[in-house]
Amino acid sequence: MTVVKNFSVEDQNSRVGHSECSGTIRAVEINGEKYIQIDTYGSKEREFQNKLSQSPRLTESAFNQLKKLGENHF
Repeated sequence: MTVVKNFSVEDQNSRVGHSECSGTIRAVEINGEKYIQIDTYGSKEREFQNKLSQSPRLTESAFNQLKKLGENHF
């Protein structure tokens, strides 16, 4: 598991598509620190489908950066 505190924005350098997977979002609080956790699960092509794959946790600062980027992009 990883905690993301800050993002850097880069231009997309790949036009290759990604496979789809399912995901969940959790509001997490640990020792008074709040995070948004994004859990992703294996794709249909994976041997163990629906197995937890990645779980990055975003600090408030990282979440706000992501939100702003999304609002500007969409």
